[in-house]
Amino acid sequence: MKDIRLHVTVLVLCVISELIGSKSFAIGVGKIVLLPMFYALIMGVLTAPRFLKISGTKEIKAASGLLGLTLMLLMARYGTLVGPTLPKIIAASPALILQEFGNLGTCLLGIPLAVLLGLKREAIGAAHSIAREPNVALIGERYGLDSAEGRGVMGVYICGTVIGTIFFGLMASFAAAYTPLHPLALAMASGVGSASMMTASVGSLSAMFPELADQIAAFGAASNMLSGLDGLYMSIWLALPASEFLYRKAYKFKYGEEPPKPLIHSIAGDAKGDEQK
Repeated sequence: MKDIRLHVTVLVLCVISELIGSKSFAIGVGKIVLLPMFYALIMGVLTAPRFLKISGTKEIKAASGLLGLTLMLLMARYGTLVGPTLPKIIAASPALILQEFGNLGTCLLGIPLAVLLGLKREAIGAAHSIAREPNVALIGERYGLDSAEGRGVMGVYICGTVIGTIFFGLMASFAAAYTPLHPLALAMASGVGSASMMTASVGSLSAMFPELADQIAAFGAASNMLSGLDGLYMSIWLALPASEFLYRKAYKFKYGEEPPKPLIHSIAGDAKGDEQK
């Protein structure tokens, strides 16, 4: 907390990113939306010792320790949203609620593929969800961010921040142009629990259907709100247990033996999440 250099660096990067603002570029029928989060992440990587050497090993370790604290504050903010938005959740159509079972698609497809590609327990953190902020906090609390599962979820989180907004913006545009799906259905599908991805997708759809812009934004925001709330419980009760089960089955299929039992993890990060050797 006393690392002034780290705090000044973060403040400068945030100010620069906000001054740049959101930028959008049209590519055919698609639209790419770049948000301040994207600039901040890229500039943060460039400050590392391997590049501009603005941040050293000390700052990197300090930032890693502060990540859990900032995510705790974020989860507290999510908690404050539950009460005021309960009427909206109750009034939401069954389609908005039932779509949350789509969260299970990531582990059903991702876990076997990740294990076949050579990942070990990193696959559980990486593929149990789309790995946005609530899921990072969940893995950090359950396994520790220094664990193999923590490395997996953070890897997907960074990839999602860098290319997720671009991918979602283009995917929404192409789906609207080349499939019979209604724009409002695509708006609902945009709300996966990531504000940046939802914004990129909704922005692309609104540009293509300006007459439905308000409805598209409303459906996207409502879907994203639900994904941020009940999507987390879906991960706790269904996705994580299913991921553990699929990991054991996929590991045995590939290696012909049961996977090693993981070390016990601690929230403080004292115990590493690597597999026993």
